[in-house]
Amino acid sequence: MKSIYTLHAGKRPIREISRTLGVSRNTVRKYVRAEELPKPKPRPRRQSRLTTYAGYIQTRMAQGVFNCSVLLRELRERGYTGSYTILKDYVKPLRLRNQPDLTMRFETKPGEQAQVDWGTVKYQTPDGQLRRVYAFVMVLGWSRAMYVEFVRKADSTAFIRCHLNAFEALGIPERCLYDNTKLVTPGRDKDEQQLWNERFLDFSRRLGFVADLCRPYRPETKGKVENGIKYVKRNFWPSARFVDLQDLNRQAQAWVRGVANVRIHGTTFERPVDRLASERAHLRPFPGWNKVQDLLYQELSVGKDGFVRWDYGFYGVKVEHAFRQVKMSRVGAEF
Repeated sequence: MKSIYTLHAGKRPIREISRTLGVSRNTVRKYVRAEELPKPKPRPRRQSRLTTYAGYIQTRMAQGVFNCSVLLRELRERGYTGSYTILKDYVKPLRLRNQPDLTMRFETKPGEQAQVDWGTVKYQTPDGQLRRVYAFVMVLGWSRAMYVEFVRKADSTAFIRCHLNAFEALGIPERCLYDNTKLVTPGRDKDEQQLWNERFLDFSRRLGFVADLCRPYRPETKGKVENGIKYVKRNFWPSARFVDLQDLNRQAQAWVRGVANVRIHGTTFERPVDRLASERAHLRPFPGWNKVQDLLYQELSVGKDGFVRWDYGFYGVKVEHAFRQVKMSRVGAEF
C-alpha cells in the first residue's frame, strides 16, 4: 500500500487515488487515516495431521528411533494418513547429526566381493532383564543384496553356520571382506605377517572363497556392510517383537525379502533383488552342508559330574572325561 501514501502525500484526493489504484475509497480512507500501517489479522494455525501422533513420535525418538521410514510404517498402523514429507520435516530439527569423516567410495564387479560383519542389539525381556543378540550381516558388493541372521553367541560355529546360510541364499563370491576379528585372524606374528584362524581358513578353502581383511581401525573400508548393519538397526530392529530366536529370524528373513532387498538403493538407484538376478551368473552355487559339516562344532569343558552344558541343556558323557575338553556338534561329540 505504499502507492496510497505516495499519492496522498502528493495532495491527491481520495476519489482519485481510488480510481487510479483500482481500490475502494473506504480502503484508501482506512490507510490514510490510520496512525500506523494496518496489520492483517493472524490466521488460525492449521492443525497438522501429526498432532494426534505427537506423543507417540516423541516417545519413539526418546527411545532413539529417528528413522522416518520406521516411524511412517508404525504410524500407518495407527491410522496416520499424512505424507512422508510432513513426517520428515517434523523429525528433522530433532534428529541428532554427526558430521562423518570423508571416505573414498569404491565399487566391485559382479560376484567379486561380499562384506561381512557382526552387529549387536539389545532388548528387554518381559521380566525386565536386559539381553543382547548378535546380527550377522552379509552384503554383496555389486548388487547390495543382503542376508541377515541373529544368534545368541558370536562364536566360530555360529560364524561358519551363518556364512553357509548366507551362501545358500545368495551364492558364493570370489572374496569376502572382514574386519580384524579373531574369528578370522588372531593378529600378526613378530615379523608383522598376517596370521589366520586355522578353522576359518580351512572353511574358506573348502568353499573356494578368499578371506580379505580391511585396514586396522578403518571400518569404513567395508562401508557397505557397516551401512547394512545401521540399516538393520534403524529400519528392522525398532519394530521387531519376538518370542524366541527362531521367531526373530523368521521376521528378519521376511524383512530382507519384503523391505531390504526390494527398496531402491540410495547408491545404485536400483533394487538389490533385481541386481542380484544379474549377479547370480557370477556367483558360485552353494555346494551343500556335507562339505563342511565337521567344522560345525563347539569346544566345551566337561564338569566334574560328567555333564557338559550345550545349547541351554546338559548332556552326559563318560565320567572319565570329566575336566576334559570336548568338541560338540549336531551329530555327536569328539574327545
